[in-house]
Amino acid sequence: MLLPAGETLEDIASRFSWDVPEFFNIGSAVSDDWAAREPERICLEHFNPDGAPERLSYGALARRSNAFARGLRSLGVKPGDRVALMLPQGFETAIAHVAIYKLGAIAVPLALLFGVEAVEHRLTASGATALVTTATGRDKILAIRERLSALETIIVTGDDDGGDAVGFDRLEQGHPDGPIAVATRADDPALMIFTSGTTGPPKGALHGHRVLIGHIPGVQTHHEFMPQPGDKLWTPADWAWAGGLLNVLLPGLLLGVPVVSSRAQKFDPELAYRIMAEMQVRNAFIPPTALRIMRTVTDPLSRHRLDLRTVGSGGEALGRETYDWAQRVLGLTINEFYGQTECNLVLASCAMLGVSRGGAIGKPVPGHEVAVIDDQGTVVPDGTSGQIAVSRPDPVMFLGYWQNDAATEAKFIGDWMLTGDQGVRDADGYFSFFGRDDDVITSSGYRIGPGEIEDCLTGHPAVVLAAAVGKPDAIRTEIVKAYVVVAPGVSADAELAESVRDWVKTRLSAHEYPREIEFVDSLPLTTTGKVIRRELRDRAIAEAAAASGT
Repeated sequence: MLLPAGETLEDIASRFSWDVPEFFNIGSAVSDDWAAREPERICLEHFNPDGAPERLSYGALARRSNAFARGLRSLGVKPGDRVALMLPQGFETAIAHVAIYKLGAIAVPLALLFGVEAVEHRLTASGATALVTTATGRDKILAIRERLSALETIIVTGDDDGGDAVGFDRLEQGHPDGPIAVATRADDPALMIFTSGTTGPPKGALHGHRVLIGHIPGVQTHHEFMPQPGDKLWTPADWAWAGGLLNVLLPGLLLGVPVVSSRAQKFDPELAYRIMAEMQVRNAFIPPTALRIMRTVTDPLSRHRLDLRTVGSGGEALGRETYDWAQRVLGLTINEFYGQTECNLVLASCAMLGVSRGGAIGKPVPGHEVAVIDDQGTVVPDGTSGQIAVSRPDPVMFLGYWQNDAATEAKFIGDWMLTGDQGVRDADGYFSFFGRDDDVITSSGYRIGPGEIEDCLTGHPAVVLAAAVGKPDAIRTEIVKAYVVVAPGVSADAELAESVRDWVKTRLSAHEYPREIEFVDSLPLTTTGKVIRRELRDRAIAEAAAASGT
């Protein structure tokens, strides 16, 4: 599954081939295999803002996950059962994941920041029979417990395990820690990650154990041939998201690279710099929104001594402004990559190989066939916009949507899996991302991707975050409307609005500048940090309807 050596991405791709065994278990691969060779090797380090970091070895991860797996089995968890995890980053989260995979059960990661309705939808849709969470998560569940007919057991971390909950520590400590992993096939279900819900109700994307194998070439590409001596991984992204779990935690464990965790739930740019400096992070995955917030920190390297080797970013378009900032301020090139919950890490950049271009999301990762196609599934010529698609079979591709065959079938045209993302490939093989199908703005006959506008907006010195959507217009079909969050201390007035409009008009084109600007305190974000443009688009549509009296 590791990339061969080579001087160009094309050379590497020509010599790469998948080697997916018939039997593969994520839990065994990320703990037992290392424990047998180097039991004292450190696999996890937890950042403690008030003292020394905690560390966990592969031997301890193997033993503790074995014991916890037996504890789950004693509660009736069987192969194929869904076990939800609503936890922050931390040792217990990793232990629970590994235990679930060893049992042959299916892990259903959920963000601790989810509201009650979001949690209820996912627990109900997945039919989870057990939930591992914190005392805060348990309290959230109690309000809807009677409506969760499938949920039989709640396991709570920490000391607060009263009521009908089972204590995580007591469950783990009450069982033997010898080997337990079942012999799962690579295609057996292991993981159900719900889509972020930016364009509709979240659906459970079901992945097999092979999904981890499928991620390794992409991780090695944007982290420039990880593992290298001294590598250490960190992300502010929630491990409940594919980006945090499958781009960082599980690949790090598999490759023998220590993974840094932190319980911080709300992104704080100063804390991010502090974690990377104090924990000697060498490799980071930082989503574009977080990087834009980090740009607001003045002269960060004067207070934080960083030793970063690689930074990868994905989940939404990074944009040239942030790409240039990282080179100028951090002294490194951000390797942008692309994928989605159903089929992650299929495009990537690698500055070490010269595969890097501001505003582009990279080239196909070795082992993945990616193209831009039209509505009939035909590959379009370079320079022509269309939908980004991935060819099957592919080990990183999902097995299907949980109990939703119609949605799974609609995801494909022939052997092309549709991403729903509009993009273009240039003559050099670089892909660029415009936006999701229903994010694209149609104005005066032009099709406008919101990503380029948002990137330009955040380049304005007064703007921290921005989102662009289409607002219905009787003359132009739609106009560009921008929702803008300004920097602290900046006066959000008509003068600033005109300055922002001119900034875009002179840097992009006259048809792309936002004819309407609304200053807001915050933008609606998914727990993965993506802007929920659907909410803003609905707001703009309602405004237009009210103005026209319809």
